[in-house]
Amino acid sequence: MAIEESGPGAQNSPYQLRRKTLLPKRTTAASATGASTSSTEAFCHRAKRARVSGKSHDLPAAPAEQYLQQKLPDEVILKIFSYLLEQDLCQAACVCKRFSQLANDPILWKRLYMDVFEYTRPMMHPEPGKFYQVNPEEYEHPNPWKESFQQLYKGAHVKPGFAEHFYSSPSRYKGRDNMLYYDTIEDALGGVQEAHFDGLIFVHSGIYTDEWIYIESPITMIGAAPGKVADKVVIENTRDSTFVFMEGSEDAYVGYMTIKFNPDDKSAQHHNAHHCLEITVNCSPNIDHCIIRSTCTVGSAVCVSGQGACPTIKHCNISDCENVGLYITDHAQGIYEDNEISNNALAGIWVKNHGNPIIRRNHIHHGRDVGVFTFDHGMGYFENCNIHRNRIAGFEVKAYANPTVVRCEIHHGQTGGIYVHEKGRGQFIENKIYANNFAGVWITSNSDPTIRANAIYNGNQGGVYIFGDGRGLIESNDIYGNALAGIQIRTNSCPIVRHNKIHDGQHGGITMVTIFSFMNH
Repeated sequence: MAIEESGPGAQNSPYQLRRKTLLPKRTTAASATGASTSSTEAFCHRAKRARVSGKSHDLPAAPAEQYLQQKLPDEVILKIFSYLLEQDLCQAACVCKRFSQLANDPILWKRLYMDVFEYTRPMMHPEPGKFYQVNPEEYEHPNPWKESFQQLYKGAHVKPGFAEHFYSSPSRYKGRDNMLYYDTIEDALGGVQEAHFDGLIFVHSGIYTDEWIYIESPITMIGAAPGKVADKVVIENTRDSTFVFMEGSEDAYVGYMTIKFNPDDKSAQHHNAHHCLEITVNCSPNIDHCIIRSTCTVGSAVCVSGQGACPTIKHCNISDCENVGLYITDHAQGIYEDNEISNNALAGIWVKNHGNPIIRRNHIHHGRDVGVFTFDHGMGYFENCNIHRNRIAGFEVKAYANPTVVRCEIHHGQTGGIYVHEKGRGQFIENKIYANNFAGVWITSNSDPTIRANAIYNGNQGGVYIFGDGRGLIESNDIYGNALAGIQIRTNSCPIVRHNKIHDGQHGGITMVTIFSFMNH
């Protein structure tokens, strides 16, 4: 498929040149998100009976009907019901109370559910942008398989090779008119644009390679597979960014899949602009429970760039990438929570050029470079992150960057814990900084951070090391058990040091080699 040279910023839709699908448009009105409420309207719907004037007469049931409803063993009825699809099963449930109980048997619905969606645990979808799997034995609802079926019912399925079978067997799949099947993700996205369905796309087990996935509407795309879903649904590209989110994709959702960028020439400079996920101006997609991998050595795995770029990325694994894991730049923002970020060749996270993300509860570790690097006016709010065992500093601040780091653990760095240099700033408050090979905090070259109310302890060298014209406010910290001085100040540095508790060090409390200012230790 030819790619337009105008790129993702072009005004024309990237799907305008697609082959038009032959499926008719739906006539029912529907929301653009594929929310669970619209799904249930057409599921197990029973038309109301017309009222009949006059006195009603209850006729006795015929013997055959009476036998079927009252005397036929449950096992036989369940066997009969096992041949029904969901719509017929719902109709059978309307016959009588006994049929209603049997037609809601979880085993029947589990078989139907796994045949359509493949999940081995029910995937709940209570509201737009929210998905989670449950253990049926522990779930509060008596039949989570049916409940999930209702929530997911209106959607399209990408299942290569199945579409021809589905559409050539209308009697076999009677009642599944709300389900559409496609062979490729591109075709499914085209179906959304042409209003054939509401925008909920299930991508089934398989490896999907070199599809052109540009998201410009609030679609919902989720992996559908047994077991660990994200391991079974793999989407990769070797030439272009795997996913590109453009203006118009506000509130889009992508979840439960592996997303890879795996170019043949991993060092080609034109791949600077190619990523697993590329999130551009004025869009705020949700990325959830994805595995993200890039083998490219010149571009980040995830790039969030531009004014109004404000994604929510949660429960993702961004690891083993050959460049930066997560790159936030050019006034981009976003919320990044509960992610696993490890073993990336450069920083786990870069924040640059007025990028200002909220980053909470991320596990950032075993990086082959720095854990988090903020520079060139980068900002951000980092809270309750666990940052450890990175090859250089756990957290590096440079060139007018000014992050706020609160209640994080920064430990077991192969060099230092926090490194602030070349006019870096930042507020480091109530963190635990410990067991780093070099100093817990380094401040140098006209940098001016605030280090307040931290526990800085058990370092293999000093606690806080200020040198080379370093400044800063070192206040109300508990500094103890370090191999060298609790605070070392030298070479024209001039910090403000006050209200600290410095104790149990192996080599003195404060070492002073030059002019400085301190009070009330």
